[in-house]
Amino acid sequence: MKVYDAHHIRNIALLGHAGSGKTTLAETMLFESGEISRRGTVEERNTVSDYHDIEHERGTSVYGSVLYAEWRDYKINIIDTPGYDDFIGEVASALRVVDTGIIVLNAQNGVEVGTEIVWKYTDKFHTPVIFVVNKLDIDQSKFETTVEQAKERFGREVTVVQYPLNEGPGFNSIIDVLKMTMYKFPATGGKPEKLPIPESERSRADELHNQLIEAIAENDETLMNLYFEKGELNEDEMRKGLTSSMINRQLFPLFCISAKHNMGSGRLMGFIDNVVPAPVEMPPKVALSSASIHCEENGAPCAFVFKSISEPHLGDMSFFRVYSGNIKQGMDLVNEETGIAERIGQVFIVNGKKRADVLSISAGDIGSTVKLKNTHVNNTLHEKGKDLSLPPIEFPAPKVRTAVIASKKGEEDKLGMALNHIHEEDPTIIIEHSPELKQILIHGQGEMHLAVAKRHLTQRYKVEVEFIEPRVPYRETIQKKVQGMYRHKKQSGGAGQFAEVHIQVEPWYEGMPDPVGLTIRGTETHDLPWGGKLVFVNCIVGGVIETRFLPAIMKGVMDKMTTGPLTGSPARDIRVSVFDGKMHAVDSNEAAFKTAGLMAFKECFIQADPKILEPMYSVEITVPNDFMGDVMSDLPSRRGIILGMEAEGHYQKIKAQMPLAELDKYSMALRAMTQGRASYTQEFSEYMAVPANVQQKLIADYQSHSKHIDD
Repeated sequence: MKVYDAHHIRNIALLGHAGSGKTTLAETMLFESGEISRRGTVEERNTVSDYHDIEHERGTSVYGSVLYAEWRDYKINIIDTPGYDDFIGEVASALRVVDTGIIVLNAQNGVEVGTEIVWKYTDKFHTPVIFVVNKLDIDQSKFETTVEQAKERFGREVTVVQYPLNEGPGFNSIIDVLKMTMYKFPATGGKPEKLPIPESERSRADELHNQLIEAIAENDETLMNLYFEKGELNEDEMRKGLTSSMINRQLFPLFCISAKHNMGSGRLMGFIDNVVPAPVEMPPKVALSSASIHCEENGAPCAFVFKSISEPHLGDMSFFRVYSGNIKQGMDLVNEETGIAERIGQVFIVNGKKRADVLSISAGDIGSTVKLKNTHVNNTLHEKGKDLSLPPIEFPAPKVRTAVIASKKGEEDKLGMALNHIHEEDPTIIIEHSPELKQILIHGQGEMHLAVAKRHLTQRYKVEVEFIEPRVPYRETIQKKVQGMYRHKKQSGGAGQFAEVHIQVEPWYEGMPDPVGLTIRGTETHDLPWGGKLVFVNCIVGGVIETRFLPAIMKGVMDKMTTGPLTGSPARDIRVSVFDGKMHAVDSNEAAFKTAGLMAFKECFIQADPKILEPMYSVEITVPNDFMGDVMSDLPSRRGIILGMEAEGHYQKIKAQMPLAELDKYSMALRAMTQGRASYTQEFSEYMAVPANVQQKLIADYQSHSKHIDD
């Protein structure tokens, strides 16, 4: 393959809502460039990018596929990303390494929830964006509505470069207001005929042309002066201004295509070559050490690993973007995060599952290698002696969870290894081994995301598993002050045990006054591993309990707080004051005082109006106006507390609080309620008391479970 320098490389990601036509567009681009001789389709399950079995089964993209097309002396690296929110991690990793995002809009549906989500990520990464309105050949195509929605939601910087002359089933012509040309396509698509713009469209085309030139020139004084002098600018003259405006996100060009019928893709690819910023035109990457990494072929080798997959017969494959220098076969590089040297073996460029060996990958390009034993996603590789670590990809927090168990006994270790492999490939799958809940939890982005993980476990790793309901990390506390005592006395021939402890327990809160009526000798404040505090106060007067026994009393209290009396959940935010007691010169010891402290605390806790607390999450739900009522009326049934709402374009954002116990089932319900057009984010907020009826049920369930174990 021809070696391309950083001036002749373009790195793009295809983004958009599921069903917008990204995979079809990728297939058409590969066909136009000659990389493939026949276009596959999603329906026939033979596209280059959707090549995994699970993508064939579901008829939709699950993974971000790395592709490339050679087009007019340029190499276009393409990452085709999934459209469902469940696989948003693939979008995040793609945007981390590309230089431009191509957001594909469905002309029938306009701006959809998936569009909104990927837009936020392009904004986060400050990625230049091109909008492409696809499916202009379908009966319900609404180009003007789609453009207006895009302008409303993403700003007036969305600027029309092309519009369809005859959208709908007869679509075959595009007016290009940058080239001021009409492209008329044959029925089979492909290369168009270039024609003058019809007189009936001249006025509209001139108006859009002037708007485009003004949008470009207003960000470039030299261009503005040239425009005033000539009254006209061609694409080559505008190239610098266009590119600069895109890099600064001051302009988002909008194009027209029918990816299915191969109409408009060639012109889009020409624009990508000519205008989309090359790696050398993008701002240099800044390492965590604040060092700037310039895209220079003769610079020190530096690459960032953004994706990892495990392929049959090949092993683990790592995908990387080269930010400086060349990555060559046989090269030794240091992993900045681990400090371990890695030998680079084979180096590939890839088109889906097809790989081609190359001797090296140069600055600005994207490639892959295999069998890096100690290198993972988000790792930086560089030559020895450098201090370079590129900022990691910040993956979104998970939204759903499930507990997983191996169906067959003895396969727990096999399950653990498989889960680690799955996390390695997909960092948005979080594996948690919870000692508190005594469960292995899988956290993901949605029900579909978890279903894919389960399929991998059973089919790829051959571990039969069950997904079961995850337990909720409840907490226990008290609501009033209580005093009590416990005498521990045991005699069994030989030395006995004796301890008597008097304590006061009360709810703790920040800034609370000292205990009333007690003499304070010392206070210990303990931050608990599960959240909240235990404040332990020594109020012993006259030496009725020797100071050396106080740590044992506190240990007994802590043991009971670890497994609270109501449901076995940890207790929190309690102040315990030891103010009296008795001891025996011979029979008192630490074990006796530990037991007395534990039992005294347990009995006081039960009398102190105990309360079960549950984790509450702040939830933001983005929903189309059409489904606003359904979502609002559903929230109270899930014990959701609506805090407010605000408009965002054609969507409403509902802010609410919801208990984790209800959130575990919310992803699928919201999707069903809104035809998959709503999305939400969640973030832990606080612990709040559960309703009385819920508390009664939780206590009854715990007692029943405990009795079952005892039996």
